[in-house]
Amino acid sequence: MLQTRPQSAGEALVALLENYGVDTVFGIPGVHTLELYRGLPGSSIRHVLTRHEQGAGFMADGYARASGKPGVCFVISGPGLTNAATAIGEAYADSVPMLVISSVNHVETLGKGWGELHETQDQRAITAPLTAFSATAYSTEDIPHLIARAFSVFNSERPRPVHIEIPMDVLAEPVTRDWTQPVTTPARRPAATQQDIAAAAGLLQQASQPVIIAGGGAIAASAELVQLADQLGAAVFTTVAGKGVLPQSHPLCAGAVLCLEQGWQFVEQADVVLAIGTELASTDLWRDKLTLTGRLVRVDIDTRKLHDRHPATLGILSDAASFARQLLMALAGTSANPEYPRVVAQLAGLRSQITESYEPLQQTHTRVLDVLHSVLPDNAFIATDMTQIAYTGNHYYPVEQARTWLHPVGFGTLGYGLPAAIGAKLAAPNRVGVVLAGDGGFLYTLQELATAVEELDRPLLVLLWNNDSLGQIRDDMVDLDIPPIGVTPRNPDYLKIAAGFGCRVARPDSMDALRQALSEALGVPGVTLIEVHESVV
Repeated sequence: MLQTRPQSAGEALVALLENYGVDTVFGIPGVHTLELYRGLPGSSIRHVLTRHEQGAGFMADGYARASGKPGVCFVISGPGLTNAATAIGEAYADSVPMLVISSVNHVETLGKGWGELHETQDQRAITAPLTAFSATAYSTEDIPHLIARAFSVFNSERPRPVHIEIPMDVLAEPVTRDWTQPVTTPARRPAATQQDIAAAAGLLQQASQPVIIAGGGAIAASAELVQLADQLGAAVFTTVAGKGVLPQSHPLCAGAVLCLEQGWQFVEQADVVLAIGTELASTDLWRDKLTLTGRLVRVDIDTRKLHDRHPATLGILSDAASFARQLLMALAGTSANPEYPRVVAQLAGLRSQITESYEPLQQTHTRVLDVLHSVLPDNAFIATDMTQIAYTGNHYYPVEQARTWLHPVGFGTLGYGLPAAIGAKLAAPNRVGVVLAGDGGFLYTLQELATAVEELDRPLLVLLWNNDSLGQIRDDMVDLDIPPIGVTPRNPDYLKIAAGFGCRVARPDSMDALRQALSEALGVPGVTLIEVHESVV
């Protein structure tokens, strides 16, 4: 009689993740993760083979931003984890839920310096500054507890990456009991007290010119913030991470213009500012801090954000959506702000001032972005790289929904756009996906075109902005009277490379040709790379 082989910890871990609702993992199998991969063929989890571990991390990031669910990646110990570290840092900076599971050397070798394959002195020391927590599973019984702790972070705290490393011998060890069921009572995010709500409502009811600033932490509160803006007659500014929290077409939407002087000046004139789910960081503002003259109410689930560079008149520890719902109830029955028409007119003037202030290069960007916007549906998402046209798009490109503009705000990583878009597309296959990348950053992760072609059977548009330079750094050098050096690399023929991967390609030489190329790409399954040279548009 055949005996059933007991599950290894690697197999049981896959079953546990499946029961937590994980449907996709990104990674590259290696000799140190074979036991982890043993469990995948019999599960419903889709494994996406990336071409570099940094790509696996960025794909997990894009998956999480598009879906709201944690992105998951499997990487080997040593170089696999160090390759993924940049993507982990980006997810940490932008508060993206990501679960990184890596192998590590056998328990008895850890810290010994015996020269084992992929050995580091202390692997967790690499990820500790980049994660909510980094931990080692020294036994099979540690694994379910660490996974439960990770999902507790995702469900109750500021959602940042978690790294769990599992020694090779622990991954291979048989599991003696069934620990593959998830924790059924997960932790929840904090809610504001009635005293907090009453105090916030009192300040806002007295305000004649309130302003709301919504960050990435307010994405789940979009519907409530629309109602709140209408009730208060408040202008709503978002950070780049919060783009779409209020539809751009809403008359009270100022957009993501906090990085511009016109935006600063408008906010600084408010008598009450309600900041929800935002750090108000220098990467949001492109200056150290706002000079606020009114009172500041800050709502966040990270206590460290309530009184940092912008100390609050009232700091409230709360989930954004639950706070907004409670505040709406407290304001029910109060009359709407009579200043609503005046605020709408002010915002229309603000938008005009901003577009009229654009320099020639930004005007070129806006023409391209206008064409892009004209052909895309409202629910299309755009994953951008660190490139000048995306910087213009951060404050110019109009979006109607949250989770549609994915930009690496906090860490500012080159190479983000393509793999993030692949992850987002796998999370939301029915939405049109766009990559907006520059020629310099695109080379960082260009190899992930292989993954895109292999995995995607619906349209993904790669709009490659080519100025044959590291344009932003070149311009910064010139502004600082530094002779430009290292900023004019020799570019390859991107169309030949993309075609070699199996992409459809185009190189339009006018705005009309660009519109036609984009429109045609929407009807083609798979990946289309469209190269637009700055000199021809």
